[in-house]
Amino acid sequence: MEIKEKHTEKAYKEKEQLSCPLLKQGCGGCPMLALPYEEQLRKKQKKIKKLLGNFGKPQPIIGMENPWHYRNKAISTFTYAQGRQVKSGIYVQGTHHVIPVENCLLHHPALDEAVRAVRKAVREFKYPVYDEDRKTGLVRHILVRHSLAEDQILAVLVTSSPVLPGAKAFAKRVRQLCPRITTLVQNINERSTSAVLGYKERILYGKGYIQDTLCGIRFRISGSSFYQINPVQTEILYRTAAEAAGLDKSQTVLDAYCGVGTIGLSAASRAKKVIGVELNKSAVRCAWENARENGIQNAQFLCADATDFIRKMAAKGERADVVFMDPPRAGSTPEFLRAVSSMRPEKIVYVSCNPETQKRDLELLTKDGWQVKLIQGVDMFPHTEGIETVVSLARK
Repeated sequence: MEIKEKHTEKAYKEKEQLSCPLLKQGCGGCPMLALPYEEQLRKKQKKIKKLLGNFGKPQPIIGMENPWHYRNKAISTFTYAQGRQVKSGIYVQGTHHVIPVENCLLHHPALDEAVRAVRKAVREFKYPVYDEDRKTGLVRHILVRHSLAEDQILAVLVTSSPVLPGAKAFAKRVRQLCPRITTLVQNINERSTSAVLGYKERILYGKGYIQDTLCGIRFRISGSSFYQINPVQTEILYRTAAEAAGLDKSQTVLDAYCGVGTIGLSAASRAKKVIGVELNKSAVRCAWENARENGIQNAQFLCADATDFIRKMAAKGERADVVFMDPPRAGSTPEFLRAVSSMRPEKIVYVSCNPETQKRDLELLTKDGWQVKLIQGVDMFPHTEGIETVVSLARK
């Protein structure tokens, strides 16, 4: 089976002798770690063909040149180890038992460095660890994000209470331990829930966000922002989507499920106009800020339900030439897909992180007169079973 050679044998050999001790302890973060990377790509290509092959011949999956340390985001949960020493790590798969983690083969090394710094400061300030059963303690999680372009780190300390004794001194100590942390945020999660982040936060140091560059566009990244975790492959993913759309600066592009505008803004230079639609108000505000900071004047973002918005466009006789859609893992809805068809765009470009729900949606679209023109897999998550696919469709 042909695979696009975007990785090297050397990259795997540098790591193939390494064994991860976390596997034996129940970590489920890298279920394909034992397989050579070439074999991982073959398995993923086979799955794409099985799920989507009836719609057309899938192109060879695009793998990574160096499939290690690609993650730009990590979450570490606090726990007590032997002797009541504060540790932090990852949950054992399917449980709430925490395995202490010092290093991860998928994290950018800066993430582990930042986690160690925050954890050390927590020990020094003697903050108690939150106990889920007793609902006691203070510190719950550390969330860290890294900007590959700027080499900056955002660190978020999640607490069960807004009261953080010695907060200014704590922030200063964290910065001493890890100068790459350019902003430190306290997030307050007072809920008895498995959700990591709460709704309230305060900035302890810096601006409260970092910036990264993707496809030549600078984006703000906060603790709660949706932002792809693999910046190297995301460039390939979005470039593939833009090329599949065949943009030549004459088209109006509708970016449904637009989030903070990553796909729409990255395609704006090739389009006449970009309209982004998103239900999350915070994401829409970020999308406007990202457009303004990059001087992009041919993009607008609206807070609305995408299905209702498209129906209203169609009722007014308005249309978009190209529709980008990047729905959550659950996929789209029949109502949305029918609304898109009623607007009669020239092309649909469907980006998915779940080819199983994508298959279901493609069946509806093909029955409604659409034809699949491209199926392209991109390996966004090496050593895991995750698959990202770009599918373009045109009217028959």
